[in-house]
Amino acid sequence: MDNKKIIFPFSNHLGMHLIERSEGKSHFQLTIQDFHFNPQKVVHGGVLYSLADSGMGGALYPLLNLENGEICATIEIKMTYFKAARKGILDCRTVVINKGKRVAMMESEIWNEDKLIAKATGSYAIFIPSRT
Repeated sequence: MDNKKIIFPFSNHLGMHLIERSEGKSHFQLTIQDFHFNPQKVVHGGVLYSLADSGMGGALYPLLNLENGEICATIEIKMTYFKAARKGILDCRTVVINKGKRVAMMESEIWNEDKLIAKATGSYAIFIPSRT
């Protein structure tokens, strides 16, 4: 797998890179740039949230039954922010905690310069879209 593979346009827009993905795990990175900042010159919380959301989808995707057309969608994410980030690389590591038939739960940690700066838990719906 390409070590810097972009998997969808929004992640490309923010500068996210898929570093590694396996069944139930993912690792995404983002190099902080000025356009990620809020007015206080720290990374906007929405960037961290998007990184966690992408990591969660990336970890769950290999567990889906793609042959049957199964997909996933975010139900909810709870994000807790611990520290601000101003420079360097954001590392988001995600694991699937539980995958049921219709709902999965994941956990993401976001690191910056060896410091845990945010943690998220999320629930995703698992379904086959209607053909209508």
